[in-house]
Amino acid sequence: MERRCAEESTDIGGEEEEVEVEEALWNKETIPRVMKAVCTCIKLHQRDLISLLLVSPWLHRTLISHPSIWLVIDLHEMNNAGDRLVAALSLPRYHNVKNINLEFARDIEDKNLEILKSKFVDALKNLESLNLNGCQKISDKGVEVITSICPNLAAFSIYWNVRVTDIGVKHLVRNCKRITDLNLSGCKNITEQSLHLIADNYRDLESLNLTRCIKLTDGGLQQILLNCYSLQSLNLYALSSFTDEAYKKISLLSHLRFLDLCGAQNLTDDGLRSIANCRKLVSLNLTWCIHVTDVGVKAIAESCSSLELLSLFGIVGVTDRCLEALCKCCSGTLTTLDVNGCVGIKGRARDELRQLFPKLKCFKVHS
Repeated sequence: MERRCAEESTDIGGEEEEVEVEEALWNKETIPRVMKAVCTCIKLHQRDLISLLLVSPWLHRTLISHPSIWLVIDLHEMNNAGDRLVAALSLPRYHNVKNINLEFARDIEDKNLEILKSKFVDALKNLESLNLNGCQKISDKGVEVITSICPNLAAFSIYWNVRVTDIGVKHLVRNCKRITDLNLSGCKNITEQSLHLIADNYRDLESLNLTRCIKLTDGGLQQILLNCYSLQSLNLYALSSFTDEAYKKISLLSHLRFLDLCGAQNLTDDGLRSIANCRKLVSLNLTWCIHVTDVGVKAIAESCSSLELLSLFGIVGVTDRCLEALCKCCSGTLTTLDVNGCVGIKGRARDELRQLFPKLKCFKVHS
């Protein structure tokens, strides 16, 4: 009896050891391989990746050894973002970072960027995208510092910054020759000089946002439209100073897909007829373009057959006739149509609009 119990105990112990070995192999080999594949394919958020580092030493080693999943540093809306950024760049895994997001990290200052220049020149030489949106303490000096160590930047965004002037833009175009995506929205102190600098240096520009850059006039915009013929996205939201002389040259942008002209109070049907030559337009915002009528909208409908979003919000000069033209040419593509405030359009109810445009999902662009 004692011998049989001993044998059974030995068998149980052996089984337990075998289970432990299998679990160890699972943790050491299988889980890391699976997580490596998952992280590569799904592109997990940075915070999730950092959490995974704590799961096990085997998983930690696997993730650290896979540099392609450590290409982003996302510190948007975080406190002490400057110190966090320095700490991140101190780690070898971030030495090939491609994208840094500091959007609304409000404590970021010029001195934080100066620290980056003094310590991490090599780590930032391959940076392709930098988001400084809402970082209102950054000045022209900060722009000079950070762009001087990021020669491969393709996307630069510094929305809502009144400290940046033409001098900052001058530093940008001198240091970063590969910009294709530029967001200067809310940079109210840039002038014509900045637009000329952009036009002369970024002929391959694909996206430009000049929202509320109120010191701009026709001359600078025309230079952009003449030189930056690869533009696919142009945002001129809340700019009322431009005239048809500039708007007509938008027709030169044969690749344009997104155009925001909200508040373009000087835009007329003549200007809109020229814009209709941008046949690849997918999104067009004409909110508060008060001089536009059915004539201009009809021209857009007949030429821009891929249109998915159109806002006519607040335009009193359009009627049901423009809806007829849109129905004839764009009923199969329009998913967003805002005709709120268009008192000349009688058939504005959702059910009526859906009968004309069966793919409509959104009826309001502006809240």
